[in-house]
Amino acid sequence: MTTPDDLERLTAWVHGRVQGVGFRWFTRARALELGLVGHATNHPDGRVLVVAEGPRAALTQLLGWLRSGETPGEVSLVVESWDDARGDLIGFVER
Repeated sequence: MTTPDDLERLTAWVHGRVQGVGFRWFTRARALELGLVGHATNHPDGRVLVVAEGPRAALTQLLGWLRSGETPGEVSLVVESWDDARGDLIGFVER
């Protein structure tokens, strides 16, 4: 069983042609399949910010998918950072 101490937070800035191509929708679907909570948010500079919390293994799978070349659009770079989970996220939403 997963305890709050086992949960982490992934913050990933996704660069490339990732807006207007269904990227956030697919990210949400993949995150929900993995049991993660968080959001995928468009930014004015064309990047998408993905913030997700859950077990490290599931977050690593999501990060791998973001970098896989199997996403909608074209990802040129993913810059990630890791933190302790804050527990302030519910569900996974597109913003």
